[in-house]
Amino acid sequence: ELYLDLLSQPCRALYIFARSNNIPFEFKRVQLMKGQHKTEEFRKVNVLMKVPALRDGSFTLAESIAILLYLAQKFKTPDHWYPSDLQKRARVDEYLSWQHANIRAKGSKVFLMKVLLPVLTGQPLSAEKLEFVIEDLNAVLKQFEEKFLQDKPFIAGSEISLADLVALVELMQPVGSGYNLFEERPKLAEWRRRVEEAVGKELFQEAHEGIMNIKNLTADQFAPELLESFKQQLLRQV
Repeated sequence: ELYLDLLSQPCRALYIFARSNNIPFEFKRVQLMKGQHKTEEFRKVNVLMKVPALRDGSFTLAESIAILLYLAQKFKTPDHWYPSDLQKRARVDEYLSWQHANIRAKGSKVFLMKVLLPVLTGQPLSAEKLEFVIEDLNAVLKQFEEKFLQDKPFIAGSEISLADLVALVELMQPVGSGYNLFEERPKLAEWRRRVEEAVGKELFQEAHEGIMNIKNLTADQFAPELLESFKQQLLRQV
């Protein structure tokens, strides 16, 4: 059982990985905006009350990277996803270790400030502050291209790995908010095309349908008891 909300980047990575590798799973939808991750029922699966989460018989697991590695090894997915070659695997591990405080943090902030802040507070972020947020993302995108992608087709070499999938779903979050970061980055755009083709373009688009329509979001789609806490969390980040 995979407990997912496809508005969440790590959940999309897991969903795409499982589907593209024909891993049998039951999709347990947990709607974050409805507060379904805060229920006692879900707490039994993940005491941290976050998605994604996995239940495999009596075994439960939290944290998307741990779940991806568990699935790759349990279902013996093709080697390129998490290579047996020590140095290629180290490249994957290197990116997965770096991304959380960089691509994920900066890409998520663009999304939060461009989409959620105006919806929940009624006030858009000032153009000046938004520019700083986008500059932070641009800085890590430059590092991503220079350090991790370089002139290779994929992060670990000639084939897609978990690192590429985790990277791209994160970058789609600011795209969903209206910031097309691929527009003036031909190398990044070509890499995106290769990743989408490797997992299946139709599957990739299906997984991203919700986030690509997120600009239609309204405050009444949130559970009333969550509105204020979400709002305060966002305001602390401004």
